[in-house]
Amino acid sequence: MGVARDGYPTIAALLFMTAGGAFISPWISLCLAFPLCFALWFFRDPEREPEREMKPGDFLSPADGRVVEIEEAEHPYTGRAAKIGIFMSGFDVHVNRFPMRGTVEFTEYIPGKKWFAIAPKASEINERFYVGARSGYGRFLLVQIAGIMARRIAPRVKINDVVSTGERYGMIKLGSKVDIYLPPDIAPNVKIGDRVLAGHTIIGVYRKV
Repeated sequence: MGVARDGYPTIAALLFMTAGGAFISPWISLCLAFPLCFALWFFRDPEREPEREMKPGDFLSPADGRVVEIEEAEHPYTGRAAKIGIFMSGFDVHVNRFPMRGTVEFTEYIPGKKWFAIAPKASEINERFYVGARSGYGRFLLVQIAGIMARRIAPRVKINDVVSTGERYGMIKLGSKVDIYLPPDIAPNVKIGDRVLAGHTIIGVYRKV
């Protein structure tokens, strides 16, 4: 089990304080060990493989969590698209992954509220970060949305980056949501209520016309 690099500063600081506390009192060190263990658990970053052999046009889930929305939506980058919303609780792995190989063409950060991420309106009013990419099957859009407990969205990509299928592209710290806008020829492969895993669950499949 790896640790997400976004957690290195927090873990290093807690490790330093825990070690330093031992010189003052074992009890101080013991108390600090609890947040250290929580940080190590929260920033966990397991390796993932697709749930089955990938077929052309398969899209992997960008996040761990529960599917709370499947609807038609629109964004200037993608136009009309099928949108899948995935709610990430505080117990889920929070590292996000690219659903398919693509070249990043669009990024946008929008400050906003920290409403409950599970609410549909969170996609429009909460703090969020957009990443749009062009794949061999059309444009897709990923939206990292901060929730009521989320303190920071930590993206790792920039314009012109080429990101591979399943590659890590960022994380959101604490409970949050990720939306994915699929290309027109990709159909949702999940239903509301399904549990999905980033880099593992095939969330969209190529719809032959």
